[in-house]
Amino acid sequence: MSNRREFLKQSTGLIGLSALDFTAPTKPLLSFSTLGCPAWTFSQVLQHAAANDYQGIEIRGINGDLDLPNNPLFSASNIAQTKREITDSQIKIVNLGSSANMHFIDAKKRQSNLDDAKKFIELAHQLACPYIRVFPNDLPKDQDEKATVDTIIKSLIELGDFAKNSGVKVLLESHGKVIKSDTLLHIMHEANHANVGLVWDFFNMWSITKEPPALMYDRLKKYIYHTHIKDAVLTEKGETYTLLGEGNSPVKEALHALKSGGYTGYYSFEWEKLWHPEIQEPEMAIPHYAKNFANYWK
Repeated sequence: MSNRREFLKQSTGLIGLSALDFTAPTKPLLSFSTLGCPAWTFSQVLQHAAANDYQGIEIRGINGDLDLPNNPLFSASNIAQTKREITDSQIKIVNLGSSANMHFIDAKKRQSNLDDAKKFIELAHQLACPYIRVFPNDLPKDQDEKATVDTIIKSLIELGDFAKNSGVKVLLESHGKVIKSDTLLHIMHEANHANVGLVWDFFNMWSITKEPPALMYDRLKKYIYHTHIKDAVLTEKGETYTLLGEGNSPVKEALHALKSGGYTGYYSFEWEKLWHPEIQEPEMAIPHYAKNFANYWK
């Protein structure tokens, strides 16, 4: 589709679920990212989600293919069947993880990333998925930091305008070098857009800044619509990802901050198997998260 007006005109009536449809849960809403199961087919993802009492999934690639808008499952000839499979599974698609980076000042690179994000917005709308994720993502040394942050803000506003009336919010993840709460707060405050928010990955922030999760959440909670949850053993040499509760990250404190602070969205398990093939298989990690989550949400 060539522009936002055409996209919205053609897709009117497709939305069955928007961010506003999420109501306060009586128990935690669990999802997992397909980043953790890169060898699974889409059918296997849905089957494992249902079998392990997840309510949703976020799609970050299928069979390792990260280019979701061009995946055959979502082609014009196949998307109706894919949507039927999703409906039949009773699993919700809660987020689409794009690779779009917002930090580029170079006009061509910036436009390429915005175009990529817009394709994800269109696909999310078709799938009645409330969110897409974008990255901040870097603070390059060859770019003025203020100019970079201003570009991130400008790009978010453009994407928010594109997503307006679509039922889709564009969520910036705390990721890369943009992981300080004051920087993220500034970006959100200046963007000030109804279709823009945050994916809070407390580990990405804490592992660098050591800022207490309760403080992070208190500062950013107004803008947090989705979370990424993971645990790891952090040493001077870096992090080694572990099953929930087996690391030394403050995951319990982060979950307590979310629960006590009134967060009503999904607690999404981000098992980075695609990037770290040495970690445990999804057949073990994904059931473990669902079975043990309640111990840390108390």
